[in-house]
Amino acid sequence: MAKKATNDQKILLMTDTASDIPDADLTAGKIAMLPIPIAIEGKDYLERVDFTIPEFYERLAAAKEIPTTSHILSTTYLRAYEDAMEQGYTHIINTTITSRGSNMFEAAVLAKRQFREAHPDSALEITVLDSGTYTVGYGYPIIEASKMVQAGKTASEIISYLDDYYSTAEIYFAAYSLEYVKKSGRVPAAAAFVGDVLGLRPIISIIDGKTTTVEKVRGDKNIVPHIVDHALARTTDKKAAVVVVYGAVEQYRDEMAKEVAKRFGHQPKLRAQVGAAIAINAGPKIVGVIVRGEKRLNTRARESDYLT
Repeated sequence: MAKKATNDQKILLMTDTASDIPDADLTAGKIAMLPIPIAIEGKDYLERVDFTIPEFYERLAAAKEIPTTSHILSTTYLRAYEDAMEQGYTHIINTTITSRGSNMFEAAVLAKRQFREAHPDSALEITVLDSGTYTVGYGYPIIEASKMVQAGKTASEIISYLDDYYSTAEIYFAAYSLEYVKKSGRVPAAAAFVGDVLGLRPIISIIDGKTTTVEKVRGDKNIVPHIVDHALARTTDKKAAVVVVYGAVEQYRDEMAKEVAKRFGHQPKLRAQVGAAIAINAGPKIVGVIVRGEKRLNTRARESDYLT
């Protein structure tokens, strides 16, 4: 059981649905998650409000066109900040999906400025962090930060932890089908076509919001071990937590978890199903891992970039 808070700060951790934090961890950590708007064949929805992640995969499979996401508006963030003020929070720590892939960081910072203008006497302190990554690459550290909140750590301590984690997070994943990767432009159409014909599967890294093909492996059976090869080569601490991410196929999740346990010597800390932000671009048949690599400096957006 977590220790009771030992300071008088009332801290709210806030994020968006692209963080893919499981429902149970949201509830246990009292984390505020704002839904990302999604358009599916001309109809507008809110992720994790109008459907669960498994239900999204059903809609994705039935859709004739790839769904699209849009960013959370500054007005939505502003309402969330004002709600937190009314609930007596003294601090908000809001982490967004990478600023390289969305305007949500900019919108969240703009809402902070609007909040200050509308409530100049409020003592509420708002910090907005650009995660520089996707899915539980920032969702997992937020879960860990929620435990820090319950243990009575200060906002400053929690921000330092999150900032450090985001500066080290690395994702390695692969798709078992290149259909969605080709349509999204992550891999050129011709290369994706040839890859499917030859049975080649690109292993893709996401570091600081940038996607890079680090290797092309032949055959589905080589995907999991080669992903773990890259993760092992990049991690700075083999004993540190490893997170497994997967799409619609639980078999891929289980194979990855088994390989992680074998190669790292411990079970994954979390096995998380990715939502729309990843699945729309990579498809439902994906698997990957998240590890911490070398610390990178000045690679993510800062509030000062938008507040000056």
